[in-house]
Amino acid sequence: MNQDQILQAGDELYEAMVSRTTIKPFTERFDDITIEDAYHISLRMIERRVQAGERIIGKKIGVTSKAVQNMLGVYQPDFGFLTDKMAYSQGQEMPISEQLIQPKAEGEIAFVMKKDIIGPGLTNADILAATDFVIPCFEVVDSRIEDWKIKIQDTVADNASCGLFVLGDTAVDPRKVDLATCGMVVEKNGSIISTGAGAAALGSPVNCVTWLANTLGQFGIPLKAGEVILSGSLVPLEPVQAGDFMSVSIGGIGSASVRFV
Repeated sequence: MNQDQILQAGDELYEAMVSRTTIKPFTERFDDITIEDAYHISLRMIERRVQAGERIIGKKIGVTSKAVQNMLGVYQPDFGFLTDKMAYSQGQEMPISEQLIQPKAEGEIAFVMKKDIIGPGLTNADILAATDFVIPCFEVVDSRIEDWKIKIQDTVADNASCGLFVLGDTAVDPRKVDLATCGMVVEKNGSIISTGAGAAALGSPVNCVTWLANTLGQFGIPLKAGEVILSGSLVPLEPVQAGDFMSVSIGGIGSASVRFV
């Protein structure tokens, strides 16, 4: 793709987000679109959001678990940027009916960084040393791509299908919990709908953050002190609508809950 096409695609995604409408997949329209093209499209979309007053507060890894990969038909991780407009607090109602198009919720573990770190060449030990704490999280992903008909280039371009997220209220030292074996239970409207474990996300959520740091490092982008890093879902995506209530409990870490309106 040429630069004009990349800028136009990023603008198209931004306008789709604002208007809550979907667009045709880029992979159906551009035979030559690469993951690097898609990444630059996402940067244009984020640039538009920042110009509108949003502030980047973190990053996310998506499509890390086999359950999500099989559901979406995308078989490698994606990555995107989080802004302050996406963040909600525990107990705060999340207005998905006003802001999102085709939302799906997923339970995961968020990392909060205590110092800057940049790849490539980073190890899990480097990531743990740079992490302040981990915390339970619900991410509600959304796609501006019609009917979630995405390939890896589509979701990377669409800022890794970022929607909104809520963090729990329990912060835990990541060196004091086994992130690979910790169990997760997700409930929706009072019923258990899924269970998972840390190993569902590339073997461990730490592996995911290491992958992200090394991938973004190739573009000269660090993980920064204070940033929230969403490490990827440990359970299948769950479609949600206004009126639903969901909670997630993670062994050794804590819980988070969210009510959708």
